[in-house]
Amino acid sequence: MSDQLRFIVEELKKEPFNRKNVNLITFDDQSPIQLLQVLSDVFAEISSQSKVDLRTEEPGNTVNRMMSLLKVLKYKFPNPDPQSMKNYVNQLIKGDKAVIYPILYWALQKLPELKKRAYLARFLVKIEIPLEHRDDNMNEIYEQYEELLETFKQNHKTVEELRKSVLSVGEIKKDISHMEEEKDQLDKRIRKMQKRVEGIKDYEKMLNVARELRRAKEEESKYSSQYLDQNNQLRQAEQKIQRVQRQLKDMQQAAVGMTPEVLIEKIEEENRVNHYLCNDKLPKEIANSKRYKEDLDRVLMEPAMSKSDLDAINSEISSVTAEVNALIEKRMVRNDPIDDKLAIFRQQASIMSAKKEDIANKLQKAMENLSTYENECKKKTAVLDGLKASGTVMKGDEFKTYVNKLRGKSNIYKKKRQDLAEIRAEHGVLARTEEVLKNRNESLESLMTNIETKKGVSGYFDTQEELEKVSTMKSEIDDVKNKTLNDISEMVQKLNITINKKKSALAPIIKELRPLRQECQELSVEYEEKKNIFTNASASLESKNSKVEQEVRVYREECANEEGRYHYLNSMMKIIRHQKQRLNIELKSYIANESAEKKKSLRDVYTRKIQEQENLGKGLKEKQKSVKEGYALNMKQMKMWKDLTKLIECKRNCALSATEQSVNGAVADIGSNETKDHLVL
Repeated sequence: MSDQLRFIVEELKKEPFNRKNVNLITFDDQSPIQLLQVLSDVFAEISSQSKVDLRTEEPGNTVNRMMSLLKVLKYKFPNPDPQSMKNYVNQLIKGDKAVIYPILYWALQKLPELKKRAYLARFLVKIEIPLEHRDDNMNEIYEQYEELLETFKQNHKTVEELRKSVLSVGEIKKDISHMEEEKDQLDKRIRKMQKRVEGIKDYEKMLNVARELRRAKEEESKYSSQYLDQNNQLRQAEQKIQRVQRQLKDMQQAAVGMTPEVLIEKIEEENRVNHYLCNDKLPKEIANSKRYKEDLDRVLMEPAMSKSDLDAINSEISSVTAEVNALIEKRMVRNDPIDDKLAIFRQQASIMSAKKEDIANKLQKAMENLSTYENECKKKTAVLDGLKASGTVMKGDEFKTYVNKLRGKSNIYKKKRQDLAEIRAEHGVLARTEEVLKNRNESLESLMTNIETKKGVSGYFDTQEELEKVSTMKSEIDDVKNKTLNDISEMVQKLNITINKKKSALAPIIKELRPLRQECQELSVEYEEKKNIFTNASASLESKNSKVEQEVRVYREECANEEGRYHYLNSMMKIIRHQKQRLNIELKSYIANESAEKKKSLRDVYTRKIQEQENLGKGLKEKQKSVKEGYALNMKQMKMWKDLTKLIECKRNCALSATEQSVNGAVADIGSNETKDHLVL
């Protein structure tokens, strides 16, 4: 918490907050409303909005504004469940330091990133409209809104890429000026070369030959680069083949004397080990790490502790441990090991579980070491393959010289090691003597203090030592001051000498530079005039070019319009021809005397169809009329039939109930008088 507070105070002193008068004590002593005001100012800076005075704003609006901004900025709340969020909001309203300090630390730590996120959130947070409130116009507008969001995303990405890739304006201007200078130099060289070459015979032929030579050299360089690339690819393929062959040999050696039963046993053993690691060991480690993380989070969320708080916690821990030990002793006294028959098995089980965990830890460490060694081996093999490919592997004579060098170095190493052992032994003796002397010094100091107390001048020896130390320090400081003054005076003299030398050396150069400056000014004036002429000429050419382009555009549009009009008239002429042909055929069939040809004419066909439809309409009208006339009678008859069916159903139900009663009565009569026989219908 103290580190967070220190960071917050340092950041608030910087731009754009400029709270220079804030320190750790004053900031920690601020009231809740002042802390909320600081948080509101930081949020206003992030969201690029005007600052709000919390004394004039309602607390509910303040909390809603801050919580909505925190959600937009994707702040990770400690507990996202609803009940804890209510408590969190209440603490935020009250201006609790445990809530405001982490938010300020997070916001000030990521201020540029959060500014960017807040800026994007103003445009990229979608306005959700329910489906029941949407119509066609609303859907079109919403689709346009989504398209605009996508275009904004793309434009923002392009702007960010351009900001990252584009150089500064000053660098671009420098590059342009350098390129113009190079262009002028190249123009001068070209003119000089043209003047030299003007008098040479067969100038064009030689120029063509030089051009072909340059092209041939470019092709040669291209082919050489291709040759090198192909050689590299071939070398890589050979290395890959060697690596695969080595792996194949290793696998073949490992498979010697291997049977399916042994393989299955190995796989089952690995499976058992992995099952234990996954289901027993790793979940415990994950649970312990989560518990440790929760403890750390809880400690971070708590306010800063003083020494008295730590002492109270330590005393509480010691008391709790004493209680736990007392309870363990009571349980051991209560549980007699003779009566407890399972104690031995529990002890064995605990020993086995401890051994199992120890072996699992060793196995895990061994696997990690194996993976690291395999990675190192791969790196070494890659380096070795590269050395083989480059041809830097040592041969026989070189290897012998290398071995001789190693032998000489090993002899030197042995001598140095022996010297180091002697120095260590001497260091041990000196350390022992130092301890003895220290003990003697302590005894002498205690004796001196006793004598001083007896004589009534206690502390004399210490004050004398301090005075000697102060005098030695003063003498050292005086020496350093004298040295620094002498050094400064020597430096000043050297600087004066070097300045005079530089002035004398620069005097002729300055004399030569003055006429060159005049020439430069004249040339710059001439350059400006030529540049103005060039700009005027280019502007006039651009204006003429734009006029010509506009005329061409107009002519192209007229051509396209005329072409479209031509196609339209051509299609209309085709339609008219087809209609004319059809009309001629119709006239021929109408004029013809034969009845078969007349039947083929469209007039007769359509008149026949019209007559059929009229007859069909008359028949339907007559049916409609008959249905309307008999509607009331038919409805009455239908009602009578429904009543009749109801009546028949009622009679049937009555008959069924009568038959059931008669059957029951007959059974009762048979029980009383067997000679009587009644038939009831």
